[in-house]
Amino acid sequence: MAQQTTGKSITINVNGHDHVIDAPPDSMLLYALRDNLGLRGPKFGCGLSECGACTVIMNGNAIHSCIMPLSAVEGQKIVTLEGLGTKEKPSELQQAFIDEQAAQCGYCIGGMIITAQAFLDRNPHPTRDDIKQALDGNLCRCGTHMRILRAVERVANSHEAAATGEK
Repeated sequence: MAQQTTGKSITINVNGHDHVIDAPPDSMLLYALRDNLGLRGPKFGCGLSECGACTVIMNGNAIHSCIMPLSAVEGQKIVTLEGLGTKEKPSELQQAFIDEQAAQCGYCIGGMIITAQAFLDRNPHPTRDDIKQALDGNLCRCGTHMRILRAVERVANSHEAAATGEK
């Protein structure tokens, strides 16, 4: 007997590459990223869009992948933590998180970095209050909020210095 498929083929673009996923269109993007593509940056935290651990960038905007159905992302451009940099060559923001020792347990950090990256792409010269507001939807239980804030400010300050020609 032939095995029946419960889904349909959906093509999603993740980190610059198209991937064909065979899954029900109402299944969540988070599961396709983790289970089908083996990406571990987005994490399951709450499943209710409350914690931000599952955050990815879709077409430049931070979204929570735990509530985003696959049918809504077909043809969209998705970026995960893995799409920003590598262990050998982290992105500027990832390096700032390392330098500021902003991760303790590390569970929320992928979502924090992705949210901050989408925010900085739109607003490269934010105030501290702007950063706090942008990260408001991401929870950290370890209490490294001040280090996270410093990491984002480090990148924002480097953008400011580059814009004014300072070193």
